[in-house]
Amino acid sequence: MVKLATFDAADYLDDEETIAEYLSAALEDPNPDVFLAAIRDVARARGMTQLAKDAGLGRESLYKALTPGAKPRYDTMLKLLHALGVKLSATPVHS
Repeated sequence: MVKLATFDAADYLDDEETIAEYLSAALEDPNPDVFLAAIRDVARARGMTQLAKDAGLGRESLYKALTPGAKPRYDTMLKLLHALGVKLSATPVHS
């Protein structure tokens, strides 16, 4: 019997460029939980405790903000993205 390892995106999120591409892809999905899950993957890759500290949040607050179905505040997301070394940008939608 062949055993396969469970895929964990956090294992591959080891630099800002990869993180930015991963988050950009997640933003393309209309389901906001996909983006929260991507941020959670990145947070696990970086270390939840360190990310919470870098973002000026409590660890428990970070976990709550990234829970599926959560509706984190805009300023919380900006703090998290800044702490991760990425920023959001807008581009025109082409039909």
